[in-house]
Amino acid sequence: MSTGFDRIPNRRLMTYAFVLLAIMVLLALPGCHRHYRPVQTSSASQEGIVKRQLNADGSYYVRKGDTLYAIAFSYGLDAMEVAKLNGISSPYTIYPGQKLMLMPPSAGSGNADVSSGVKINTLKTPAPATTRTVEITKPADDAKAGPASTAAPPKPAPPVAEASADPGDWKWPTQGRVVRGFVAGDPARNGLDIAGKEGQPITATAAGQVVYSGNGLIGYGELIIVKHSENMLSAYAHNRVRLVKEGDQVWAGQKIAEMGRNSSDEQLLHFEIRQLGKPVNPMKYLPGR
Repeated sequence: MSTGFDRIPNRRLMTYAFVLLAIMVLLALPGCHRHYRPVQTSSASQEGIVKRQLNADGSYYVRKGDTLYAIAFSYGLDAMEVAKLNGISSPYTIYPGQKLMLMPPSAGSGNADVSSGVKINTLKTPAPATTRTVEITKPADDAKAGPASTAAPPKPAPPVAEASADPGDWKWPTQGRVVRGFVAGDPARNGLDIAGKEGQPITATAAGQVVYSGNGLIGYGELIIVKHSENMLSAYAHNRVRLVKEGDQVWAGQKIAEMGRNSSDEQLLHFEIRQLGKPVNPMKYLPGR
């Protein structure tokens, strides 16, 4: 006569089968699948991040990957005034280890806040609406910045076209709604945030020459800066793809990039216009729409 113990293994198998079936059913439900977008590693997440800070005398040592326009843009300065102060002529080539004065030596160290980058603009240019310490990516093989550099100077940068007159007409750089406007004195509101869809065209707002195309300025992502005249620059940040390089001539309405996402994962373009290095309200220049 059967005692029932001979059926225990079968019961265990049935239990295992039931649990396996339940797991398969749960996995088949739509809500159980999550789709993750690949994370694009930006320069901000790489090793070797350093702060772009002034020395006590108002000087700055050039690091690998820097350009004159990128340094000036970081501090709200006019690149041509920085070049003049340091005796740099066209094509405005700088090299790692080079010491640049960003404020006249006579101004003294009391005017320079090395930790925050505030009150550094003592050049003969309008005071910037705001200045701040900006982080840049330092390549792993780059030696510590200092007054001496044994590296050979890089090839000269392409000459920048000197336009005598400011643009008469400006075009919107992309379609979309302005979700955040310009606020003078707010470092996070130096321009317009224009919402749209990732991948949509970004176009040059006026004719000019590309003076920066890269991702070395933390907080701007993939950035393009276009020089339109001696006085005027425009900047296009958080691009997914940059389609122009430094030295390229562009015309008004030319596609120069594709819209990307900012650090908050918003699909938008951050757009700035600067006059003599100082951020100004782009709405004063863009046509109504």
